[in-house]
Amino acid sequence: MHNNDDARLGILMLDTKFPRILGDVGNPNTWPFAVKYAVVEGATPEAIVCDDVEPFVQAFVAAGQELVASGCSGIATTCGFLSLIRPRLAAELGVPVAASALEQSAQIQSMLPPGQTIGVLTISARTLTPAHLTAAGVPQGVPVQGTDGSSFSQAILGNQPTLDVPAARADLVRAAHTLVTDHPDVGAIILECTNMVPYAVAIAAATQRPVFSIYSYLMWFHEGLQPSQFGTP
Repeated sequence: MHNNDDARLGILMLDTKFPRILGDVGNPNTWPFAVKYAVVEGATPEAIVCDDVEPFVQAFVAAGQELVASGCSGIATTCGFLSLIRPRLAAELGVPVAASALEQSAQIQSMLPPGQTIGVLTISARTLTPAHLTAAGVPQGVPVQGTDGSSFSQAILGNQPTLDVPAARADLVRAAHTLVTDHPDVGAIILECTNMVPYAVAIAAATQRPVFSIYSYLMWFHEGLQPSQFGTP
C-alpha cells in the first residue's frame, strides 16, 4: 500500500455508485503509486456525459483546489468528457491538468504510419460532440465508435450498483471490432471512457491494434510529476 500523504497525482472523481473494479481509474489499487481522490458531489456520469457540465465547473475547481492544497502537483479526472473544462481547471488550479484520455490523440496520431488514423471508443457517441474532440486536440475526421445502449453503458451511465464484467468485456470487444472493421485504416485505439481500462487487454487482442487509455496517459503524466528513482541519486 502506498502512502497517500506522498501522492503527487490528485484525481477528481464523479459521484458514482458503480463498482470500481481493478483497472478502473477510481480504484486506488490500479496505480503503482499513491494517488488522492476528491469526489465532486452531484456530478453523476449521466450529468457529465449526457447533460451539461457547466453547473459543476466550480465544484470541480473547489475539489481540485483541495487536492492541490494537500500536496498534489498534478490533477486528473475520471471522465473523458471533461476535456471541455481542462483549460479552466488548469487556469484556476495553477498546476498541470490531464482531464481526458483523448488528450493523447495528437501524440499517438504522429506515431502512426502514413495512411493510418487513430480511432476513438466512447461510452456515448451520441453526446461526444466536436467541441469535446476539439478541446482534447483530436484531429478532425477521426472515426468514433460508441457503446451506446450496451449493458456497459447502461451500468456506468445509469450509475448502477452492480456491473456484469463479462458482458461489459463483450460489449467493448464488439464495439472495437466494429470500429476497425468499418475503418480498416485505424492503426491505434483510444478509450475515451476511464471505466474501459479493465478491458484494454481484450480489445487489443481482438483488434490487433495498440490501445491507449487514461491509464497510459496518467502513467506518463505521473512520471513527470514524480520521476522514477534509478540507483543512487
